[in-house]
Amino acid sequence: MSKLVAYFSASGSTRKLANTLAEVIGADTYEIKPATPYTGRDLNWNNSQSRSSVEMADINSRPALADKAAKISDYDTIFIGFPIWWYVAPHIINSFLESYDFSGKTIVLFATSGGSGFGETLNQLKPSCANSVNWIVGQVFRGRVDKSAVSNWVKSLPL
Repeated sequence: MSKLVAYFSASGSTRKLANTLAEVIGADTYEIKPATPYTGRDLNWNNSQSRSSVEMADINSRPALADKAAKISDYDTIFIGFPIWWYVAPHIINSFLESYDFSGKTIVLFATSGGSGFGETLNQLKPSCANSVNWIVGQVFRGRVDKSAVSNWVKSLPL
């Protein structure tokens, strides 16, 4: 079964986790990048006018992707990682899901967060994908995560 770890990382935490996961499961990686990279100012959640605040306030916001080069058709299982923003996945994940055909694929969600859980993430992502996707809501990781914790999590998945 071929696997891909696709991830969006604003500050580097999700990137580190995604690379550890890819190493543990022997998967390829693909970074989901916005066409316009986020700056520190863009990510200021205390400012209601910051880019991330404005995007997250609009359920229909779909930030443009830097590219659409992921070879989704080559994989059976796609792990998708992201930081939790406002209790859900950043809308760039919807942009990613809407850019490819995930029919018949298994998508395993994982996230990084300082304290939030998945919240309504799955409900907000499902409409962006084909109905024939097998969704697995994985885990939200907090703080520094070591390889053994990632390995134990993967072993617990119904794959």
